[in-house]
Amino acid sequence: MHDYIKERTIKIGRCIVETRHTVRTIAKEFGVSKSTVHKDLTERLPEINPELADQVKHILEYHKSIRHLRGGEATKIKYKKKGHSKREVVSSAR
Repeated sequence: MHDYIKERTIKIGRCIVETRHTVRTIAKEFGVSKSTVHKDLTERLPEINPELADQVKHILEYHKSIRHLRGGEATKIKYKKKGHSKREVVSSAR
């Protein structure tokens, strides 16, 4: 593994532990894809720094456990911005 990948992996791991941001947010901050962040955190980090990997694993599990809530909230905000009620959206779909 290249040194720059190891450094990026450790930086991403520390960042997620400190900020508790989602994988998407971290990917945007570091200018890499979500897949790269996920691979760094789940496959590479345990080999490089097992203690940090364990902390990251707990945060990722927490994010996974609440993702359905985040999705629902995002949909709610989306329709509030458009000015549609849920009933109007369902009616127009028929």
